[in-house]
Order: sequence, then structure tokens, then C-alpha cells
Amino acid sequence: MTTFDERENAFESKFAHDEEMQFKATARRNKLLGLWAAELLGKSGDEAEAYALEVVKADFEEAGDEDVFRKLAGDLGDRADEALIRAKMTELRAVAEEQIMQEG
Repeated sequence: MTTFDERENAFESKFAHDEEMQFKATARRNKLLGLWAAELLGKSGDEAEAYALEVVKADFEEAGDEDVFRKLAGDLGDRADEALIRAKMTELRAVAEEQIMQEG
């Protein structure tokens, strides 16, 4: 194997790893968002966990974060405005990334 091939394989491996970490961080963020929203909705325990899973699943509707935002905005109604939801999405993304890094 040539040096070029080794470098190419290393870049491909790094890319795959980075993509996996991004996927995990997004899924973790969505779960944390779901738990946060569940609390605003008065849910706790198993009901909160089930709601958090619904939020995670909502992210598979389309690429990007808008599907998750729409779910939260629709479910929360006047309990949280757009600015609060988007700020929480940003905040919990950082928390999720930190948790993933500590685990891994």
C-alpha cells in the first residue's frame, strides 16, 4: 500500500468517525430536548422518556433541525417561543457533544 493510499484510508476513517459522532450528538441533543420539553408539558418518568423518544424520531423526517423544531413548537404551543426553543437547541447541542466526548 502506498503512502497516498494510507493517507486516503486515514481521511476516510476520520470522516466516518466524525460523521458518527455528529449523529450521536444530534440524537443525544434531541433526547435532551425531549426531556426538557416533557418537563414543560408536565410529563415525568416513563411518559417523559417516551416523549423524548418521539422527539428523537421526529428528526428522521427530513435533513436538518427544522423537523425537530416544528415538533417542539407544535407540542409546546405558548409554553415556549421560537427564540427559547432555538436557544435550547443550541445549548443542549453543546451539552450533548460534551457528554459524548466524556464517554468516548
